[in-house]
Amino acid sequence: MLNVPSQSFPAPRSQQRVAAGGRSKVPLKQGRSLMDWIRLTKSGKDLTGLKGRLIEVTEEELKKHNKKDDCWICIRGFVYNVSPYMEYHPGGEDELMRAAGSDGTELFDQVHRWVNYESMLKECLVGRMAVKPAVLKDYREEEKKVLNVKGGIKYGIQHSTSDVFSPVTSCNLDPGPYKIGTHLHIYIFSCLFLWAYLSLCGMLPKSQVTDTLAKEGPNYPSYDWFQTDSLVTIAIYTKQKDINLDSIIVDRQDDSFRAETIIKDCLYLIHIGLSREVQEDFSVRVIESVGKIEIVLKKKENTSWNFLGHPLENHHSLIPRKDTGLYYRKCQLISKEDVTHDTRLFCLMLPPSTHLQVPIGQHVYLKLSITGTEIVKPYTPVSGSLFSEFKEPVLPNNKYIYFLIKIYPTGLFTPELDRLQIGDFVSMSSPEGTFKISEFQELEDLFLLAAGTGFTPMVKILNYALTDIPTLRKVKLMFFNKTEDDIIWRSQLEKLAFKDKRLDVEFVLSAPTSEWNGKQGHISPALLSEFLKRNLDKSRVLVCICGPVPFTEQGIRLLHDLNFSKNEIHSFTA
Repeated sequence: MLNVPSQSFPAPRSQQRVAAGGRSKVPLKQGRSLMDWIRLTKSGKDLTGLKGRLIEVTEEELKKHNKKDDCWICIRGFVYNVSPYMEYHPGGEDELMRAAGSDGTELFDQVHRWVNYESMLKECLVGRMAVKPAVLKDYREEEKKVLNVKGGIKYGIQHSTSDVFSPVTSCNLDPGPYKIGTHLHIYIFSCLFLWAYLSLCGMLPKSQVTDTLAKEGPNYPSYDWFQTDSLVTIAIYTKQKDINLDSIIVDRQDDSFRAETIIKDCLYLIHIGLSREVQEDFSVRVIESVGKIEIVLKKKENTSWNFLGHPLENHHSLIPRKDTGLYYRKCQLISKEDVTHDTRLFCLMLPPSTHLQVPIGQHVYLKLSITGTEIVKPYTPVSGSLFSEFKEPVLPNNKYIYFLIKIYPTGLFTPELDRLQIGDFVSMSSPEGTFKISEFQELEDLFLLAAGTGFTPMVKILNYALTDIPTLRKVKLMFFNKTEDDIIWRSQLEKLAFKDKRLDVEFVLSAPTSEWNGKQGHISPALLSEFLKRNLDKSRVLVCICGPVPFTEQGIRLLHDLNFSKNEIHSFTA
């Protein structure tokens, strides 16, 4: 029987997502919406052509299915018949055909790796790629290496930072009366025993991926733990000096402890089943000067622990972030209030046993199950208000996350989100995004171009820029909307500009009433050339732009025409 992977990956179809690049949607035929596709998958129709069977697919077999009406694609080792999905794919048929009859994992990751394809295509699952037979080595030579021990293997692991068990000083693997090389099962048992011992002691070589990272990427992190009568402290040594509270995400569920540390473009994971119970609340401390993180857990019983716990999936691994799935936790809806006629401010509360702070300019994914299918959308968290004394509180246990979300009446996801009642739960992922706070270093002029809910990443940027950039001379926001009623937080923006003279805000409407005296139209050379004037000829400048895809693409072209370099532009695009 084939095991279908359970994790899902969200789709990046939102103007609020931070990403390096994007792809264009194509017009879909009537009756080919996402909801129509979900209905088709629930209809009981055979979408694989195999009448419910799951098969193992060889490379030769996969290559045969490379036409639009017979198109198989492999993603992460699983093969899907995507022919029925062709007309429903927002990127168009040609995009799918690029991977027809082949392994499309790399292409998928380049374009839209967070699409929840397992949920979307589960009724199209053909089967799993067949594993090529491995060439077996001469076990006699290998068993000699394993069993040729005399008096035990003394490794001196009493203080290993990868040791999640109690300290030990030696391990005796005496073959006893058995003769080396007589029975294969003795060899296999001995190999497994030694492998298990070394693995649990953290002494096995890293996998090929992590070994490469250890050599070519940042220095491989490590961890240790110590205890008092009432506390257990887990110390993570990142060996980096740019680590802060945004870099560490901690989740504890029942006896499972999970800590993700973001180290440059990688993620270092501590994942342990704790040996004893702890209380819900804990504290996180970062010593930035040495790159050390301390997570302090409170014991439920003041007794000594013999060991920290047992390793769980991917424990003590350093993985490229692009190769990791997202981890979700259930957050409770605390409040919901109208901001405009179709935009709401949602407040979600993190679980008590979670530490998570979303960095400025980054986004998370919200996930709901709609008619039995997991639908995922990305959103950029905002401040609860533009008036928080111009500064976000930096608290290690800040539990509230706010979202400005436009409700589309004919949409699939946002009406369902809007129907949630106070106290209901929604799943939220770990943060994602490419924006780095270092882009503000020595900044003198900051220009923000936003359209509609593309304003969301600008909220925290405004708060941070006006508070924490001493070199800043000017901040200018040009905010594009259709009507006056669509302008998010207009009064707050006007008050903020009045209070801080470095901020200028200009509203541009595409469908104003006759009473409107401000600027109107769409993004254009005339509007931008007048707006984007540096404070000094050679001042350090950054232009941030976010909005619907056509708005952003046009804006980037115009910025290049106005001689802004690639390093001076950051686009929040999908």
